Amino acid sequence: MIVREVVIKNSAGLQSKSAAVFIQKASNYKSSIWIVRDERRANAKSLLGVLSLGIGQGTKLAITVEGEDEADAAADLEKYLLSGIGEIA
Repeated sequence: MIVREVVIKNSAGLQSKSAAVFIQKASNYKSSIWIVRDERRANAKSLLGVLSLGIGQGTKLAITVEGEDEADAAADLEKYLLSGIGEIA
């Protein structure tokens, strides 16, 4: 199991389109992937679950990945979340 902590830096957070892209990326992996915010946890492959966390700018998350492709999944998802999530500088 791999756990990565990330702070969302883009101004819109992980909402609508950026959440959909994140979920699409997560769904490409066989591993179980969870997003944890404070005491709440959501399946990273569920749009409703991800949106229910209300992830805005400055939110600290933990991404938990467990499975056969966990290293690749954790690296890819962390990279996406730290990339600015499509925000133009």
